[in-house]
Amino acid sequence: MNLLTRRTLTGTTLVVLGLLFIAAVVLSAALLRGLRLDLTENRLYTLSEGTRAIIERIEEPLQLTFYFSESATKNIPQLRTYANRVRELLEEIAAESRGTIKLEVIDPQPFSEEEDRATAFGLQAVPLGQGAGSLFFGLAGSNSTDGQMAIPFFQPDKEAFLEYDIAKLISGLSGEDKPVVGVISTLDIGPGFDPATRRVTDGVVVYTEMRNLFDVKRIEPTATSIEEDVQLLMLVHPKGLSSDTLYAIDQFVLRGGRLLVFVDPHAEMEQAGQGADPTQAMFESKSSDLAPLFKAWGVKYDPDRVVLDAQAALQIQTQPDQPPTRHLGILGLEPSQLNQDDVISAELGTVNLSSVGYFEPAEGATTTLQALAQTSASSMTVGSERIRFLPDPEQLFTDFSPDGQRHMLAARLGGKLKTAFPDRSGEGHLAESEGEAAIVLVADTDLLADRMWVQVQQFFGQKVMNAFADNGNFVINAVDNLTGSTDLIKVRTRPTSNRPFTTVEALRRQADDRFRTKEQELQAELTETEQRLTELQSARDDQGSTLLTAEQSAELQRFQDQKLRIRKELRQVRRQLDADIQSLGARLKFINIVGVPLLVTLVAVGFAFWRARRRKEAAA
Repeated sequence: MNLLTRRTLTGTTLVVLGLLFIAAVVLSAALLRGLRLDLTENRLYTLSEGTRAIIERIEEPLQLTFYFSESATKNIPQLRTYANRVRELLEEIAAESRGTIKLEVIDPQPFSEEEDRATAFGLQAVPLGQGAGSLFFGLAGSNSTDGQMAIPFFQPDKEAFLEYDIAKLISGLSGEDKPVVGVISTLDIGPGFDPATRRVTDGVVVYTEMRNLFDVKRIEPTATSIEEDVQLLMLVHPKGLSSDTLYAIDQFVLRGGRLLVFVDPHAEMEQAGQGADPTQAMFESKSSDLAPLFKAWGVKYDPDRVVLDAQAALQIQTQPDQPPTRHLGILGLEPSQLNQDDVISAELGTVNLSSVGYFEPAEGATTTLQALAQTSASSMTVGSERIRFLPDPEQLFTDFSPDGQRHMLAARLGGKLKTAFPDRSGEGHLAESEGEAAIVLVADTDLLADRMWVQVQQFFGQKVMNAFADNGNFVINAVDNLTGSTDLIKVRTRPTSNRPFTTVEALRRQADDRFRTKEQELQAELTETEQRLTELQSARDDQGSTLLTAEQSAELQRFQDQKLRIRKELRQVRRQLDADIQSLGARLKFINIVGVPLLVTLVAVGFAFWRARRRKEAAA
């Protein structure tokens, strides 16, 4: 075979291979349409079971229109990346619906009909400035009965709620009835009127979110009956309830009603009544309890004790000119302290609490308590007065001695219940529950406060909520679960693409502990030296002299030398922290830059050696 023939065959072979490759691509696109493989660790591109269940229940066609100003965002790559994430999720939902959900993607141009339609749906146009026009990045949905819902703007910092927001919109368009939730609260968590500013208040964000998802009814704390249509009763800081109100709650639970309780040994949200003496109000107890009901249900709860936890302690800024300090009574619970086997607390990131109490099963209880949130083993309990009259959070470390127990901060109560009022009778009175109890208990009310989990800001005339903790998710999850709506909760408890540097955070925590120890050592020596100088001054005969004696000078010089030494050690601790983090970064860079290519090279060399050996054996 001559050289020309070989070249011809080689060229023909390449053309045939190219045609085969194109045919394989076209054929795979046709045959494997809709087939997807999600290899991400947290399965970010796989629909949750809740979303699938909502899609399956759709009985009428829905139209979703995704508005994104692609032309106007050519110079905003971060937003375009997130827009692709949103679009891919919408396409996945449309494909899962098998034609029930129609998806349309529109790039609304300035002064166009598409822009007018987006505005009519309630989508938010964000000015880009410098003559660049407006940005649309939202979703509009409609059903066959002229029902409309919209997501005005997809906020990139709310990626964790992306699938939930879309699933909520689809669920709303499908016409499902909202569960009825009754709320009895002695705290101002709902809309009201502030007499000081003479303005209408919106209430806490959690309450607003509940009103968007459920039919919320406010029930007065003096009520003596619970309406039949209430599926879930939510008690917030049930302080000073009458026996008739407690009896109404008792009978509501016994006839199968669901209950969500928030009690607190020290409710920081509680405000003094109008006209009350501030000095006297400061010494009044801010605790709440359901003592008769807890006793009948086999729950042990002390309204006068709070939990301290060194591992979960959060840093707070006590003074503007001072560095942040850790507060043992303000806790940030991590996933390891949240029950990952319960739909209420599974997959939550952080839940923040303050001056929280705890629950225990009472001796001889026939009910069950399943922890939803608990402390670490590095915790203990103290009287609530330690928190109420605390000038400096650092004082909590003085006599802190962990008891080695994991205290239950939130729990699910189950089992058959008996009435807390056996002496009462009458028509409809129940002595025990008809079925298993469905009750969730939380020993803190401050987790409902906005300051503990969400930052509310004004964004072009609208309120934008940036959640930095999962308190809202925890509450909504509990309400969803107790009202029987399990589909949306499965959507909500999904992980995000955020990958925190847990090893770096652990290094920082260790360094903070060492730094605090050194600071306490310095303060102790400072106090001791000042006391010593005072004693030396008082023992002198020449009290009027301002000059230091030789003994005082020596003592002062010793302290200054010691102070310089300890400050040097403090700086060394900080430098060691940076060195540890830099060392970790250097190791990761080495693995990525050198380790992985080296491993691939070794595998390739090994494979080549193995093939050469096989050929040699075959030739022999």
